[in-house]
Amino acid sequence: MTVPAEIQVPGEPLGTREDYRSLLTGEVPLIDVRAPVEFARGAFPAAVNLPLLSDEERRLVGIRYKQAGQEEAIRLGAALLDTPARAERVQAWKAFALQHPGGALCCFRGGLRSRIAQAWLAESGIEWPLVSGGYKALRSFSLVALERLATQMPLVLVGGRTGSGKTDLLVRLARHVDLEGRANHRGSSFGGMASDQPTPIEFENLIVIDFLRLEDAGGLAPVWLEDEARLIGRICLPEPLREAMLRAPAVILETRMDERVVNCTHDYVVDLLARYQSKLGDEPGFEAFASHHRQSLDRIQKRFGGQRHTSALALLDQALSVHRDHADTTGYSDFIELLLTEYYDPMYDYQMRSKDRQTLVTGDAKTLFEFAQTYTSAATLNLPQST
Repeated sequence: MTVPAEIQVPGEPLGTREDYRSLLTGEVPLIDVRAPVEFARGAFPAAVNLPLLSDEERRLVGIRYKQAGQEEAIRLGAALLDTPARAERVQAWKAFALQHPGGALCCFRGGLRSRIAQAWLAESGIEWPLVSGGYKALRSFSLVALERLATQMPLVLVGGRTGSGKTDLLVRLARHVDLEGRANHRGSSFGGMASDQPTPIEFENLIVIDFLRLEDAGGLAPVWLEDEARLIGRICLPEPLREAMLRAPAVILETRMDERVVNCTHDYVVDLLARYQSKLGDEPGFEAFASHHRQSLDRIQKRFGGQRHTSALALLDQALSVHRDHADTTGYSDFIELLLTEYYDPMYDYQMRSKDRQTLVTGDAKTLFEFAQTYTSAATLNLPQST
């Protein structure tokens, strides 16, 4: 390819990084120079999007490439990145690099875009390596690692009824992956968290990093996960992990109804309202919180039944009124107990009857925690071993 000299397309990269595992587990800062629309589909948690080309610029260059070939596409890109645009982008990259030393540059395939950014940064006095193979190589490494780890690492599930405190128990265990935390959703029909869930790709990237770190920590102790359905909100569990979880044994947490109501009040009222009000302000936050529960209740109306839905809505509206006027959350108890006994518990019982799963132990949180300490240190002799 012959490219006019004034375009100054970099040749070989000035430096590369191919240690994909350490790039991910070490939270190495990444300047991702892909266009915003590419970044939005999925990215790694330590990456910041500082694009070489805007979405519109990328679109125009792509059209030129299809119509006239690579040389003309590069020529258009150079014209779009005139002196002011180039200076603006370099300044953003340089500022991030100075604040986050030891990072790397990344585009989709580790090609022209990251080489251009690397060369321009070098001209400004900052020498950063680019990720060999780019985002695509990192993503491929992650997918292969997730399939391997889901198959090889011994898993144990924490099961139990809605509101039993499974997440509270899970996070007390040293070797765990919090799928709901990574999905930013509590898993139930009311489980939204007042902020967006990650994209499916971002969710997978997050959990594979968790598994890699557990593998790096060593040992054959089991990894504890909450027993989840295929979907956590709108996020689907990766198929290799879901299949491994279907084969995994479980411990079952049993909690009294009054404690479950208290747990649900904390999670779905106190904590959720605080999230909405922190994001939107007191009054708009309360309105969004109330709307969240009404919409969630409407979503289960068909399965819940019209009469029960009507009764639950009346209890919810009454509780919201008392809460708003008197800052009193005790009014939610009847609403929550109705949902637990008439909706969630029957659904849980049905699911348990349909599962062919080994149950290791059933009991309260203290019993399960003590069991987990022993099981972590001794029982792995009977579990699959990593290679």
